[in-house]
Amino acid sequence: MIRTLMTAQQLYEKLKDIKLGASVCQYSLKKCEELIPLINEINELKEEQNAVILTHSYISPEIIYGVSDFVGDSYKLSKDALTTSAQTIVFVAVRFMGETAKILNPEKEVLIPATLDGCTLADSINAAQVRALRKEYPGYTFVCYINTTAQVKAECDVCVTSSNVYTIVANIPNDKIYFLPDKYMGENLRNHFKRRGLNKDIQYYNGVCYVHEEYTIEDILKIRLEYPDAKIVSHPECNSTVVDNSDFVGSTEQMLKFIRGTKAQEFLMLTECGLSSRLQAEFPDKKLVGSCTMCKYMKSNTLENILRVLKNPTDADRVVLGEGIRLRALKSIEAMFFYNK
Repeated sequence: MIRTLMTAQQLYEKLKDIKLGASVCQYSLKKCEELIPLINEINELKEEQNAVILTHSYISPEIIYGVSDFVGDSYKLSKDALTTSAQTIVFVAVRFMGETAKILNPEKEVLIPATLDGCTLADSINAAQVRALRKEYPGYTFVCYINTTAQVKAECDVCVTSSNVYTIVANIPNDKIYFLPDKYMGENLRNHFKRRGLNKDIQYYNGVCYVHEEYTIEDILKIRLEYPDAKIVSHPECNSTVVDNSDFVGSTEQMLKFIRGTKAQEFLMLTECGLSSRLQAEFPDKKLVGSCTMCKYMKSNTLENILRVLKNPTDADRVVLGEGIRLRALKSIEAMFFYNK
């Protein structure tokens, strides 16, 4: 049975409070009237095909609030992928996230509707480089951020996300840790354990997310002067100076939980602007200050391309993994679930 179709007015009520400055992130009733035929066609088609749409928080609001079945960060969506009975998963994010869904759901078709096939962080390292590093650092437990390809995960011991990295590294019995690929998260990880007085030898790679790399201490100092009551909320992919001067640091889901639970009314969000859109849509009484940065890879997902991959998917849209790579990568993800306690 196909769900009741959404109206333009209903969509507008969900999106009307989003005002991030750029016209692409502002929604009039007229714009919603233009979007609603696409949204309803997608929702009808996915039910006909027994498909489910998983969407990262960094994706455009009309996708999140128009067609998504699950929304969240990498860790939440990894778990959501396991719970769905749908035979087709449309993963609205970047390819490495779709690969994670495929690793966990090998019998299902996983489609990626992004038109830009990349991520500066995931693309910063490959499997051959990990193998070389393992020779250079014998005896180290190799911990990879979920923002890596399946081939890289297959070469590592444990996978982590921004929401569980501190817990997992603390629970790994080995005191020698090599973290990859994010140098800022690695630096923050090392500083975290030093502050706790825990003896962990943490080495790390030099990859970066180009969005989070842009944020500086100057951004924080400027806001502190103009908005002294504002809470600075940052992602652990930011550099250590930003993280150390923030009021809260966490994954996108942890950020939303923090904002939901605090009485503060003003926030500077130091992460991709999709989360700021969610904040405005879900907490319209809260005020955003400062600016945010857009990820071109995440924003290359569009309603038009979601509809296209549901109707006529190409080989380029499909996530295909060799069984050997999948099983080896699965071990690192299973280790994540094991140590996250």
